[in-house]
Amino acid sequence: MKARHALVCMIVVTLLILAGLSVVLGQTCNPLQLSSCASAITSSIPPSALCCSKIKEQEPCLCQYMKNPSLKGFISSPNAKKVAATCGTPFPSC
Repeated sequence: MKARHALVCMIVVTLLILAGLSVVLGQTCNPLQLSSCASAITSSIPPSALCCSKIKEQEPCLCQYMKNPSLKGFISSPNAKKVAATCGTPFPSC
């Protein structure tokens, strides 16, 4: 089971690296910033304070990430929505 979670986290990080960097409204969009949320999104553990701060920082970029086929499944998953809600970050309707 731990090996599966490690594999999922490695895949997520790889996808985030492949997504690259871009800028939206002066905000630096970097999906790698959400890597601290990978374990909370792929399992049922609560998000860390770091995860929540990164989601808030990257909130303006979430719609852009959902347009990326490599990131869409990760960002729009039910667990991602739960993590955003737990962090008090409104989930965008794109």
